[in-house]
Amino acid sequence: MNTLARERAVLKPAQLNALARDLLEGSFAQVWVEGEISNYSRPASGHVYFTLKDERAQVRCALFKQKAMHLRFAPRDGLQVLVRGRLTLYEARGDYQLVLEHMEEAGEGALRRAFEELKAKLAAEGLFATERKRALPRHPHRLGVITSPSGAAVRDVISVLRRRFPLLPVDVLPVPVQGDAAAAAIRAMLAKANASALYDVLLIARGGGSLEDLWCFNDEALARAIAASATPVVSAVGHETDFTLADFAADLRAPTPSAAAELLVNDATELSARLRQARKSLVSSWRRTQQARAQRADQAFLRLQAMQPGLRLERARLRLQALSARLQARMARELTRRESRLRELALALQRHQPQRRLDERRHRADLLMQKLRDRTQLRLQGFELRLRGLGRALASVSPLATLGRGYAIVRDASGKVVRSSEDVAVGEELEAMLEHGRLRLRVEKKAPPQE
Repeated sequence: MNTLARERAVLKPAQLNALARDLLEGSFAQVWVEGEISNYSRPASGHVYFTLKDERAQVRCALFKQKAMHLRFAPRDGLQVLVRGRLTLYEARGDYQLVLEHMEEAGEGALRRAFEELKAKLAAEGLFATERKRALPRHPHRLGVITSPSGAAVRDVISVLRRRFPLLPVDVLPVPVQGDAAAAAIRAMLAKANASALYDVLLIARGGGSLEDLWCFNDEALARAIAASATPVVSAVGHETDFTLADFAADLRAPTPSAAAELLVNDATELSARLRQARKSLVSSWRRTQQARAQRADQAFLRLQAMQPGLRLERARLRLQALSARLQARMARELTRRESRLRELALALQRHQPQRRLDERRHRADLLMQKLRDRTQLRLQGFELRLRGLGRALASVSPLATLGRGYAIVRDASGKVVRSSEDVAVGEELEAMLEHGRLRLRVEKKAPPQE
């Protein structure tokens, strides 16, 4: 009997189930199964148990608590799901089952797998690379919003833009944002907006929705069109937790349409405050510059007064007159000497030469005398012109010339030059220096400075 048992290799139920489990687990490491939930239960332990069935068969499934905590939906009987797990056998009862690692709704799961595959493909091509994304204009001049004209997204965008920067021209470029024809319509509108060259930034916007509702924004051709757009593109599709291929391809992804409007324009109130501050700084800088220039002008005026240009001009004139007198006296002595010499020569000629030679020498002497007089006159005229030029140069830098045109220099009691009505008080006594004399003044009234 024992020999017969050994020849037949008789197994106990536990051994058979262990072998079957090893065979199942070795042949089906990870499997994806789609079916309908039935007999769903979740006891106090937190584990999830249900049967996954189709029209012809069913399989038991178990999703333990640690994995069940990460479910993004509430399982229930009758729900079509897609699961991933390992096939094993529960030895105690001899039932085989799926121990699940992941579970998602069937329709959304298929879309999500397609989304992840296409995302990985485009990312590998460098379509989503950070270095190819362009910076948005700091102050847009015209904005194009590609969205549904009747959706909540466009109302939110326009509301934020009107509140923050109502001067920005905004064009709503109408397209469907859901359905089979939406992706092609958005691509066509994007191409049309680029061809118009009217916009320096484009916003593609849509409100929230399910993955199926947003699926048109996962179109491969649309993602490539956004990446190739000549105009920078901002994508604001769905809620903050929604991500589409349009978001990854765009130059900037905003969590919501309202947030996109906030990012695109500066607050007009803030800009006004910055402009006021800049104007204040500019006026302050201008005033400091003017004060510095006025101080330099005062210092130059004081140096000019210390130089006493009038006195120096008078001294130069007297010196020139003395030089002219000395020159004239010298020239007169030279003329006298030469005339005396010529007379001596004439007398000598009369004694020793015929009359003809005497006449020639007399004529030559007359020519020399005339030439000497002409040269003397020219030199005197040159000195006179130089004296006049020096006089005009000194007069041009003299403050007395300015006073001569009707201006006055006003000083306060301490002698400081007054440049602004803000530097004096009503009733204060001042002194005005004119071309001829000085005036004592009292301030009766102050007028504001002219713009």
